[in-house]
Amino acid sequence: MAGTVLSVLVEVGGTVADGQDVVVLESMKMEVPVQAEASGKVVKVHVQPGDFVNEGDVLIDLEA
Repeated sequence: MAGTVLSVLVEVGGTVADGQDVVVLESMKMEVPVQAEASGKVVKVHVQPGDFVNEGDVLIDLEA
């Protein structure tokens, strides 16, 4: 879903579980959480609050 990044809930070096909320977007005046598609360690965050993203954009990189 396209939208504006409201908040990034993870940091580089942190770990996430499959299904964990990692970013919150605002789309059509609604807050939409984006979940991790896998578990792993965060190696790069590609977005920051205020960025506009489209469906399919890479928001974070994970390392298993």
